[in-house]
Amino acid sequence: MDEKDLRILKAIGTLESGSPDRITEETGIPKSTVHYRLERLQEQGIIKNDIFDVDFEKAGLNLTLITEVWAEYGSEYHKEVGDKLGEVPGVNQVYFTLGDTDFVLISHLASRGMVEDLISEFEEIDEISRTSSTFVITTIKDEPNPLNDYELEELKDALLPDVS
Repeated sequence: MDEKDLRILKAIGTLESGSPDRITEETGIPKSTVHYRLERLQEQGIIKNDIFDVDFEKAGLNLTLITEVWAEYGSEYHKEVGDKLGEVPGVNQVYFTLGDTDFVLISHLASRGMVEDLISEFEEIDEISRTSSTFVITTIKDEPNPLNDYELEELKDALLPDVS
């Protein structure tokens, strides 16, 4: 990856589009180069898909739940329990964490009934010792593309090798 790749990735996040025409307008990188680089970034797995971001609240999934999970320690438990948690309907993100909590989950749900169903599913997983869930009242920031949190120079300093 080099500076052009970073500029393309930053443009995708800023524009919320993978359109080569729009990326060319934003970056000044020739369209043929943008096409080539996008294909290469996809082959490398850096760009994962062409899916558009969805506003969960506008789509009806207006309850966000953050759940901490404590599980019984065992060999490879983080993978086994993590996979089981990821299969629960409504669980969108599963993070294995260090510290007092074993997992942190993010769920987007449409109703209190869905919350009850979610908790019931957690209770069915034998390795879970306990959970604690918190409702999100107001979303202050929900940036789906972490590259948008940095200026291009910060990304270059952090991600590109120093060639001086």
